[in-house]
Amino acid sequence: MKVVSLAKVRDTIKDLVQKANFELQDDVLDIIKEMEKKEESPAGKEVFKQILENIEIAKDEKLGLCQDTGLAVFFVELGEDVELKKDDGLGSLREAITEGTKAGYEEGYLRKSVVEDPIRRKNTGDNTPAYIHWELVPGDIFKVTFIAKGGGAENMSAVRMFAPAAGMEGIEDFVVETVDKGGSNPCPPIIVGVGAGGNFEYSTLLAKKALLRRPLGTHNADPFYADMERRLLERINNLGIGPQGMGGRITALAVHVEAFPCHIASLPAAVNIECHAHRVLSFEL
Repeated sequence: MKVVSLAKVRDTIKDLVQKANFELQDDVLDIIKEMEKKEESPAGKEVFKQILENIEIAKDEKLGLCQDTGLAVFFVELGEDVELKKDDGLGSLREAITEGTKAGYEEGYLRKSVVEDPIRRKNTGDNTPAYIHWELVPGDIFKVTFIAKGGGAENMSAVRMFAPAAGMEGIEDFVVETVDKGGSNPCPPIIVGVGAGGNFEYSTLLAKKALLRRPLGTHNADPFYADMERRLLERINNLGIGPQGMGGRITALAVHVEAFPCHIASLPAAVNIECHAHRVLSFEL
């Protein structure tokens, strides 16, 4: 049986949230460079140039890629054969993740973006609570994936409950409509996560998982959904919104679709929008 120290989890997360906010991973950087070459408008090319300069400055100076350093969202895969060692005063895995988030955002001078009540709006002062999604899996896997989710892109996301007759065409039109409505608000070029199926709440979780499950720009293993991703990317990039909404060919860097079984009477679909500062990082212990 694998033993995982909660103190090790806390310390790893402290470093992880900072690195994710300072450095884009290679898959994201590569696709930004690839799309920069495809952009045709002068304004769009200038935006890409500034994005790439910002990425270098953030990495070299250990500064946030964006002033919105995001909600701290975690996906935890916890193996059934993993034993959690309560050490250094930590009593639970949730506490270890919370304390690591607090320490990382404080040490990295990352903006605190969480309010303790949705109406009264007092800031919690430490960017917690973290948003944690748990998945119990076979074996001794212990994997944590972090995404710093900015508010501007999250605000442009949407969910819709379709009748099954809407089919693939209905979902695709909904995705394109959502991106078009968002315009420049989510700081394009964007990444589009689509969740098809499940139920009301699970479709939205699928859409967020679609942003995380595979390297950026790779396609769904099912050719049906891979073709859907290609069509959606083409339609979105034909909207003309362009980088930072200034017009151009590249509005989206990638579209990822994930699907799940659903009820015979419904067809849920969700769209989770992500900005070009796609700050995702994982670790395993």
